[in-house]
Amino acid sequence: MTTYHTTPLDGLVDHTTVQGVPVLHAPAPGARTAGLLFRVGRADETLATSGITHLVEHLALHRLGLSDAHHNGVTANTYTLFHVTGEEHEVVSYLNGVCAALRDLPLNRLETEKEILRTEAAGRSRGPNHHMAVWRYGARDYGLAGLGELGTWGLTAEQVRHWAESRFTAENAMLWLTGDRVPDGLDLTLPAGSRIPAPVASDALPLTPAHIRGEDGHVVFDAVLRRSTAAALFTDVLGRALFQDLRQEGGYSYTAEADYTPRDADFATLTAYADALPQKQDAVVGAFVDTLARMRAGRIEQAELDSARGRMLKRYDTPDLGAALLPSYALGLLLGHRILSPEQHRKELAAVTLTDLRETAREAWDNGLLQVPTRGADWAGFAPAPQYSSHEVTGTRHASLESDDSALVIGAEGVSRLLPGGPVTVRYDTCVAMTTRPDGARELTGPDGFHVAVEPTLYRDVTPDRIAVLDAAVPAAAVVPLPARAPDRIPRPREREVPAPRIQEAATPPAQPPTLRDLPVWFLLLVAAEAIFGLGVLYAALDASGPGHPASLYLRRAILPVAVMIALTRQVYRRWVKGGRL
Repeated sequence: MTTYHTTPLDGLVDHTTVQGVPVLHAPAPGARTAGLLFRVGRADETLATSGITHLVEHLALHRLGLSDAHHNGVTANTYTLFHVTGEEHEVVSYLNGVCAALRDLPLNRLETEKEILRTEAAGRSRGPNHHMAVWRYGARDYGLAGLGELGTWGLTAEQVRHWAESRFTAENAMLWLTGDRVPDGLDLTLPAGSRIPAPVASDALPLTPAHIRGEDGHVVFDAVLRRSTAAALFTDVLGRALFQDLRQEGGYSYTAEADYTPRDADFATLTAYADALPQKQDAVVGAFVDTLARMRAGRIEQAELDSARGRMLKRYDTPDLGAALLPSYALGLLLGHRILSPEQHRKELAAVTLTDLRETAREAWDNGLLQVPTRGADWAGFAPAPQYSSHEVTGTRHASLESDDSALVIGAEGVSRLLPGGPVTVRYDTCVAMTTRPDGARELTGPDGFHVAVEPTLYRDVTPDRIAVLDAAVPAAAVVPLPARAPDRIPRPREREVPAPRIQEAATPPAQPPTLRDLPVWFLLLVAAEAIFGLGVLYAALDASGPGHPASLYLRRAILPVAVMIALTRQVYRRWVKGGRL
């Protein structure tokens, strides 16, 4: 049985055990509130089974859907919470019902609840930072929060039952509730098991600080910090600084803030955010980075620290303090994080110095990931996050039917998509999920989050025997069958663009010189007069020549008026052609 260090709670929160489940409670006026926590969440799943914890939560609540008490369920990265507020008998009925359902899930509703989850996901709006988790962690553990619940397509009743029996156990649970005693009639009977620590985080960023390209209108920064009072204070200081720099002084953003969220027992995630209009995105990125750089350089004022410290101390001015702290204490114990009494926390707050904040700022910068809507952040010292794999597999090469710059390679060890910038590769032995379609399509995802879509209709000679290579090599646990697609949903090669002929050349035949019949009579008379004049000048020059008076002398003198007449005639001809039918 897990032993929890609850000494700091003495005199503030009472603790006991009910049917093997640790229980924290503290008095509070009004309706009773309770939260049944389990140390299991999305980070415990694989991509192929993602959504299984959420599915158990839905199945456990099905029979309680019409309860008069206000209740809900939450599936987070590292925990699942069943929450209820109501009269004492309603709270007891709800908690007993959840535990009874977890002991015997209504698996006859499995397919229905799967579809409900897919519907819920389709209508859920994702925040501007939802890609960050995948870039930092890949397609596993804490990175799954940025991906869809793929398991809702292929999970079986046996998989769901086993997950509930091994994860939703008494030893892996914690109950908190308001009240000066544990209510009568509470039955928390759950399967026996063991407390499961939060998963160790993976890392998909070979180099930090790094940057990625995100959606227009949003600038996001996140960093993983060691959980500490100094880290929480620094986050508050950073949020205030961003608000002052980007909204109050710069006028660039409406929202500029920072958040500190515990990830597991030892680490937390700092997330900073600012919005921006399209025409001000560059300015927002610049001001955002300047604020981070100021913190990193240690330019933090004592007044900023004192202000943040004062805001954090105000939490202890809350009436019924013990009841207010129940959720955070219960989650901290469940994750294995140290618990501080209010007095211990006050002492830590008082001990934090500017040096502590500066060290935290450097820690945040050094492992930070910045998402920008603009050209990048190389200029600020943020390396681009990897866009391509470090290697490609060898095997049969299949040319793209859409582009000469792309190809697919199906090998004995994996698949690669060859792009102008580099390859994207997924190895079979590390593939975390491969979706399959009856039409032969396959999509493989690697632990780093890279994925390769194999569409037989988009590549040359991707025959069934080549698809069979993938099916035989990918571990069965990673395979997720998807339903058949409608014919119009199966991708077809886009037609390659061929330059269209110029409209003028296609519509208008080349101009032809005019014939003699096209010329007006007056122009013919002008040409005839010019010819007669030229012949007359030639005859006069020859007639005047003699000894000492060569003909060439007279010809040179007569050539100028003849040339002028010819030039005038040509000008008249061109103007007529330009203004005529030709």
